Amino acid sequence: MVLQNYHSASGGRPWPQYVAQYSGANVYNYAVSGASCSNDVTPRTFAFDAPYPSVEQYQIPAYIADSKYVDENGTKFMDNPPDETVYSIFIGTNDLGNYAFISDAQVPGTSIVNYTDCVFGAIQSVYNNGGRYFVLQNVAPLQLSPQYGLPGKGGLETTQYWPDKPSNNITEISYKMFEYVSLVNAVFKYETPYLTEVVKQFPCAHIAVMDINGLVSETTFASLLCSAADYLRLLQLTDIYNNPSQYLNGSAPLDVTGYANNVNGSNNTSPDSFMWYDELHPSEQTDRVIAREFVDVVKGGSKWATYWSG
Repeated sequence: MVLQNYHSASGGRPWPQYVAQYSGANVYNYAVSGASCSNDVTPRTFAFDAPYPSVEQYQIPAYIADSKYVDENGTKFMDNPPDETVYSIFIGTNDLGNYAFISDAQVPGTSIVNYTDCVFGAIQSVYNNGGRYFVLQNVAPLQLSPQYGLPGKGGLETTQYWPDKPSNNITEISYKMFEYVSLVNAVFKYETPYLTEVVKQFPCAHIAVMDINGLVSETTFASLLCSAADYLRLLQLTDIYNNPSQYLNGSAPLDVTGYANNVNGSNNTSPDSFMWYDELHPSEQTDRVIAREFVDVVKGGSKWATYWSG
């Protein structure tokens, strides 16, 4: 059962709910907006001084606990066994972003490698719980978002998520983000086959790297319950940026540098015309595209995937 949420970071339904709609699969979404992969690397706290529920400290343990839960009457919380489940991990926006690596606010002594190790550690934890089918979605092109974009291409001097952003050189920030995103995605591209096919860290597992870097920027970890007969996949978000008419369908002129939830309220009449919902998050229409491509990934029909087997 999926609890409907129409107030996500995209301004509407998040992409896992569209996966459920398009595929008929049972979807369990453990994402927490604003969380990072590990509070031991890039800790984030709520205003009331409590830690965000990160992937490592909350989301993975919550899923594992749910996967083992049996009601007093013998009913399991999750019907599908772990080895017949497709798992997606999509995390990075908050790890690389402001008040984290881009502003040098990571825990002293940690590096981006600690973040990528956390991602593969999440896969390891789910694998140890019986999971065998994984989609690793790489980091979105954050340097194209209004929060980290270049001047003249929608880049903003300050945003609601980064009110104290240094405005003396937003070009440097954009290039730095581009470097970080490129580095992480290269690690995912080459470490995944190394771990699966060289050192055999995940025997009998199937992992696809899905190239979201061309498509959108949401931090999501979801456990997607569906038939896992096929391998998984990989997509591209930059393609929306370069070819918006193939993806966006609003009635207003298509816009990949601005955002729908404009603080002045002037852009809200046609949200499906925008690639971005706000300064950092993709629009609901972009989420629909991600969901559609993800379903193709699971079916084995997406052109945006690379596949590796343990």
